[in-house]
Amino acid sequence: MKGITSLVSRVLFLAAFALAGLAVWERLANVVGYTLLRDLYTPGRLLEFSAVVLLFVIALQLREMKLSLRK
Repeated sequence: MKGITSLVSRVLFLAAFALAGLAVWERLANVVGYTLLRDLYTPGRLLEFSAVVLLFVIALQLREMKLSLRK
């Protein structure tokens, strides 16, 4: 179970940074006058998704720390 939790945590962490990076690229493209996502999500909304995913990562890490302290 610990291995799965660790893997999920790492995948979500990478997904959060990918969303944040996509938000930066979208914002830069918008400044030039282009769009990457065709008005699906604004850069601010992508950063919100990234923050929510990072919140889940923090919760998973705290759970792992709690379980390791019990042993």
